[in-house]
Amino acid sequence: MADLKALIAGYAQSGQVTWIGLRAQRRVDMQPVPQIMVHDSGLEGDHARPGKRAVTLIQAEHLAVIGAMLGRDAVPPDILRRNLVVAGINLSALKGRLVRVGQAVLSFDVICAPCSRMEEALGRGGYSAVRGHGGWCASVHTSGLIRLGDSVSPI
Repeated sequence: MADLKALIAGYAQSGQVTWIGLRAQRRVDMQPVPQIMVHDSGLEGDHARPGKRAVTLIQAEHLAVIGAMLGRDAVPPDILRRNLVVAGINLSALKGRLVRVGQAVLSFDVICAPCSRMEEALGRGGYSAVRGHGGWCASVHTSGLIRLGDSVSPI
């Protein structure tokens, strides 16, 4: 039997960035972009919170789960207001680790809990549907460019 540390360090495959979105200021629509420069304070041109919430990420697979909990198809990523959508790797398994996303290196620090706006955006039950599926907040360890299609893998 493998030891727990080795099991935690393992992963089946790298993930991939499938969507990038920016919000220039609070309560404005997210704007999808094909690439973005990431600095210590977050994504260039984004209304981010420097530190542990500089970049927000969600798994693409969770968009369908949230939609299913609401009795509909997958929710579009812009509604959830996360900066990056990543497919193919379990983001929860990367908590507390350094993760290369394109040229940038991020640290997944805390769960990105839903806000009360999810009821407004998704309708009745929206807040509860996002709980446990809202993604992660990350701090920036190393600045760099992130593009659609870039690899996501732990270091």
